[in-house]
Amino acid sequence: MSEPRVIRTVGLLHVVGRRLLVVRPRGKAAFYLPGGKLEPGEAEPDALRREVREELGVELAPDSVREAGRYLSAAYGEGEGVLVDLSCYTAELTGRPRPSAEVDELALVTEGEYLAHQETAPVIVELLRDLRASGLVAA
Repeated sequence: MSEPRVIRTVGLLHVVGRRLLVVRPRGKAAFYLPGGKLEPGEAEPDALRREVREELGVELAPDSVREAGRYLSAAYGEGEGVLVDLSCYTAELTGRPRPSAEVDELALVTEGEYLAHQETAPVIVELLRDLRASGLVAA
C-alpha cells in the first residue's frame, strides 16, 4: 500500500466574539481558515503572512505570530487517501480583513453555523470541535 499524499498548509485562527473567521475561496463550496499551501522551502510563519496578505488584504503585526496547534485530516475535495496537514497560528491583524481576488466570501462562524453549511472541510470541523470544547468558539 502506498503512502497517502499529504498537503502541508498553514491557517490563521482569528476568533472574534466567540466566532472563527473562515474564508470561501473562489470556485470552492467549503469555507477554510485563511491561509494555504506552503511554497517549497518556505517557513510556516512566512507562508501564513503571504497567504493572509493575499486572501484578506492585511498584514500580521510583527512578532504576534504564535503556534496554536496542528491537525492531520482527510483533505476536502482532493480525492480518496489525500490528507491535509494544517498548522494553525494566531496573530494580530494590522487592519480589517476583506475578501481579495482569491476569496469569494468571509464569515465569522460558530461550530453549529459551520456544520450547517452544505459543504464542510473535515479539518475545520475537527478544529471547531476543539475550539468549542476549550470555550473559545460558541456552539
